[in-house]
Amino acid sequence: METSLYLPVKGFLEKAGYTVKGEVGGCDLVGLSDNDPPVVVICELKLSFNLELILQAVDRAAIADEVWIAARVSPKGKGRGADKRYRDLCRRLGIGMLGISDTGDVAIIVSSVTPMPRTNPKRRSGLIREHQRRRGDPAVGGSTRAPIMTAYRQQALGCALALASGPMRVRQIRSSIPDAGKILLANVYGWFERRDRGVYGLTAAGREALQRWPQQDVPATVALPD
Repeated sequence: METSLYLPVKGFLEKAGYTVKGEVGGCDLVGLSDNDPPVVVICELKLSFNLELILQAVDRAAIADEVWIAARVSPKGKGRGADKRYRDLCRRLGIGMLGISDTGDVAIIVSSVTPMPRTNPKRRSGLIREHQRRRGDPAVGGSTRAPIMTAYRQQALGCALALASGPMRVRQIRSSIPDAGKILLANVYGWFERRDRGVYGLTAAGREALQRWPQQDVPATVALPD
């Protein structure tokens, strides 16, 4: 699975000085530097190099300073990774290529040296905000079937955890989760129910969520999703 490539590539980018998290804004991996504003590096994963991977990288060019694609490479030197035409296309587009061996070693096939054009600052800013507000790295890059643990979901779980022992007033929860009022009122996931004015309880769906994602570490603030 593509998720098997996540940790090797994450380690590669971390050694380059980036803080890396998976599945941020629909991207398999997003790395931010400590600069202000941060340098944004995006990497997309596939089990093999193909046209779809390049198309994904071209889309990410609107929000990143560097774009990489990563895939497994054949020990026999076959496949797109060994195709000069594919490598030349990546060079012309400014897309870096990373090859991952069966043992998890990461090698640079094509360097990402050409500055990628920024044409969507709003989308770029949203990507940076989500990366910075997400506590830890709760989502493995390349995941396609499981719900993504976004910063908003982490906060909603914090509200659910507070209500696990019984109904509470919003102001009680707000002391640890400032956006609790907005989250409880929006009730995006159906985890909460209004018991009285300013008082909320937990639904059966909320209790199931706590069993699925126990003891989540919740960030202090996060914006509501669009």
